[in-house]
Amino acid sequence: MEAFLISTFAVAVAEIGDKTQLLALILAARYKRPIPIIFGILAATLLNHALAGLLGEWIRTMIDPGMLRWILGASFLVIAAWALIPDKMEEGGQTQGRYGVFFVTCIAFFIAEIGDKTQIATVALAAKYSSFLPVVAGTTIGMMIANVPAVILGKIASPNFPFKLVRTISAGIFAVLGVAVLLSGS
Repeated sequence: MEAFLISTFAVAVAEIGDKTQLLALILAARYKRPIPIIFGILAATLLNHALAGLLGEWIRTMIDPGMLRWILGASFLVIAAWALIPDKMEEGGQTQGRYGVFFVTCIAFFIAEIGDKTQIATVALAAKYSSFLPVVAGTTIGMMIANVPAVILGKIASPNFPFKLVRTISAGIFAVLGVAVLLSGS
């Protein structure tokens, strides 16, 4: 349960103001069809975070536990620093083309999430906890907690949202995780 709760909370907070949340805002404003956008985000996140979770599981089995502790601690600290940097997303180039809103969203989200801090966090969380399903479920739910309101509210709430405060809280969460991992015995 710990892996699920930490994964959910860490990713939900880290996702606020992230480029994929900005992408959700852009798609919602452009297409005004929240249901296929939400399901596209869910499908892309499940696939992306499952792959990230599998990579984290593999890393955990391949690296000595002592070395893994240092790598994970450092990774969480890097994610903490990364969380302080605001994401920007260019609005150009989003067209529906021959594909529906669901597929446009799914493909755009999957690609945008590659190498993103929430994907890297999923790898690190899966490597830390030996709980693949709770980590992937938690990170996916965390993404949905942050992105569904963005889709529903569109651009209405985004100008007044305290993104800097949320980035600072997110950085603090990852810094605490990093320090906790470095100070733990295993």
